[in-house]
Amino acid sequence: MILGPGAIAPEFELPDRHGAPQRLADRRGVRPVVLAFVPFAFSRVCTREIGELDAAAPVFRDAGAELFVVSIDSKHALQAWAEDEGVGLGMLSDFWPHGAVARAYGAFDERAGFARRASFVIGADGVIRASFEAAPGEARPLEAYREALETLA
Repeated sequence: MILGPGAIAPEFELPDRHGAPQRLADRRGVRPVVLAFVPFAFSRVCTREIGELDAAAPVFRDAGAELFVVSIDSKHALQAWAEDEGVGLGMLSDFWPHGAVARAYGAFDERAGFARRASFVIGADGVIRASFEAAPGEARPLEAYREALETLA
């Protein structure tokens, strides 16, 4: 079960697709963060989702939130995926320890070995304001993100 509203967001430090460390703690008191976990780079549904999220980047910016797509793939795979798809999204690698951040958020599928499609809107205070997930093989609708971002107002 994924963490729900009111839970304190677990801290993390993950490399982005360029290898730079990204920490939730660095955003605390500064801006909200949205984490969108995806199972795998280059998969059909995940690729469609990152394209939609990239196109919707103004929605997140207007809410003052920083969006990160999180995958168990290596930073190298995420960089190649972003380049192939022409997206500028922040992408974080939860490669090692394998899926540790996804586990902390309750989004890791232990039997399958990857993160489920779960999303978390985290306030600048570090509290999860909204969370939701999609069924296997299904994309999360952009409307779910819009509704979740309203919890930041």
